[in-house]
Amino acid sequence: MDAKTAISVEQYLHTSFPDLDREYRDGEIVERALPDYLHGQVQGALFALFWTLRTKLPLFPCVETRMRLRPNLFFIPDVAVFFPDRPARVPETPPLVAIEVLSLDDRMTEVRAKLDEYRAWGVRHVWLVDPHGRRLYTCDDGLAEVSSLRVPELDFQLDPNQIFE
Repeated sequence: MDAKTAISVEQYLHTSFPDLDREYRDGEIVERALPDYLHGQVQGALFALFWTLRTKLPLFPCVETRMRLRPNLFFIPDVAVFFPDRPARVPETPPLVAIEVLSLDDRMTEVRAKLDEYRAWGVRHVWLVDPHGRRLYTCDDGLAEVSSLRVPELDFQLDPNQIFE
């Protein structure tokens, strides 16, 4: 899975990839798990829910956007929600919500490390959504399965029936 190549931050930021965008960790380009249809469907539903809320709240949701967590670390969350300000082209400030949608070939140790990095960066709500197992998780002091996901600052609650068929 991890095809690594030494490259500078500047080179990374000016590189586009022919298929799925890559992340950047300490000088190395790192491939991401390939999503399947169910992954994409759930990712789209999550984005659509937050996009709809834009009529009432100053939200700025995005999908698969490169974000600079620190000088040599760029992640690409499946969905991120910024509030109350629009982020920079390559955000360097944490979103309110960062969501990873689990792919079948994801390695849980790598996913958990990524979720922990989001928390350390200052993301208040870090979620993991498993479309194949139809499960929801929060990452606070570890990973915990929950029956719904909440963002109290927005008075928002996400129930599984809103994103899973």
